[in-house]
Amino acid sequence: MGLAKGLSITLRHMLRKSVTQQYPEVKPPLPPRSRGVIALVEENCTSCMLCARECPDWCIYIDSHKETIPAPEGGRPRQRNVLDRFAIDFSLCMYCGICIEVCPFDALFWSPEFEYAEGDIRDLLHEKDKLASWVETVPLPPAHDPGAEPPKELAATSRRPPRPGEGVTTAAPDVAGAGTA
Repeated sequence: MGLAKGLSITLRHMLRKSVTQQYPEVKPPLPPRSRGVIALVEENCTSCMLCARECPDWCIYIDSHKETIPAPEGGRPRQRNVLDRFAIDFSLCMYCGICIEVCPFDALFWSPEFEYAEGDIRDLLHEKDKLASWVETVPLPPAHDPGAEPPKELAATSRRPPRPGEGVTTAAPDVAGAGTA
């Protein structure tokens, strides 16, 4: 009984037309927002090191230096971090996405690119120029549901009646702050 059932299943699959995708020529359809590789928007990175500190695999390497910005007249000079190196070792990465979630400046995103295999494991250390090239493939976030209620901030401002003269100033405000225009 068991042998006949196994042979019938085998025969059924043999007679069915095979569906083979010719992978390098035909790309497989990916689900929306699929995780492939981490992309970097270098302009948004402030070298805060949150991603590197929160990474459970310690696969993110960041080097930066401080740069002094000249002060406008009457102010003091400011300092800012300048990103020198941002690298991710994908041979260590477990694709958990913690680095993307903790980034407060939206510098890291998931890209659906998955074809970045290398012949040597040491070549899976990708620097910021390679990570920045994957930003172009990052899909746009899904649109808001048209039936959803508007954000609370917008709902609160639309319910409040406009105050007289709100947004329009006709004269300079009082220096002492006692009166308004």
